[in-house]
Amino acid sequence: MIINQAKLNQLEKRTVNFSVAIVKTSVKYSGDAALKPIIDQLVQSATSIGAYYAEANNAVSKADFTNMIILANKEAGKTRYWLKVLSELLPKENLSRLSQEALKLALVFQKIVTTMEDSSQ
Repeated sequence: MIINQAKLNQLEKRTVNFSVAIVKTSVKYSGDAALKPIIDQLVQSATSIGAYYAEANNAVSKADFTNMIILANKEAGKTRYWLKVLSELLPKENLSRLSQEALKLALVFQKIVTTMEDSSQ
């Protein structure tokens, strides 16, 4: 399967930018003991999206690639969950943009998986 290098770079840059935005938002609340476990979970899942995507791009097989994309998709779902929790705890903080980006990333990864499955049948 030949993948357009520009699209690979664009999605990688997007995952990096998302990770940075999550970290920058989270830093504001990292000193709050009650929020620390949630912030830690959010940062872990959000930064894992791009890490799994990077692993996928260095996969040794089609199955390995698909598994890494599935894991990136799962992390995007977890990230959306933690953003929802924080939205309830920090009503003045507008996290909807980050939540929307997590959803968009999940949809991209789901599309990749669906395309991979369709091409193997």
